[in-house]
Amino acid sequence: MGYLHYGHGERFEFDDRVLAHLRTVILGKFVLRESMVFTWVDFGQQRSIWLHPSFPLQFEFNSESTPELNPEWLERLTMLASSPSGLRVVEEHQDAG
Repeated sequence: MGYLHYGHGERFEFDDRVLAHLRTVILGKFVLRESMVFTWVDFGQQRSIWLHPSFPLQFEFNSESTPELNPEWLERLTMLASSPSGLRVVEEHQDAG
């Protein structure tokens, strides 16, 4: 499990695999100087935060290695991040092949 550190002192826990995909999508939006809302469920509660390139953000992983990224999942997350409802954590669907 890793952490998304946000702002000044907020820390949210995510599985390293999920966090690696979120990092790719979020930093891709930040490179374009785009902000977004990010929503997920945390211990049965829905949380939403506003992500903006000027806000402090840090990704902390438990593992030394980066999990292999799933291009289809990245595409789904990126599409969500560009939608009016913003980025949401959705399940990764594994290819049956």
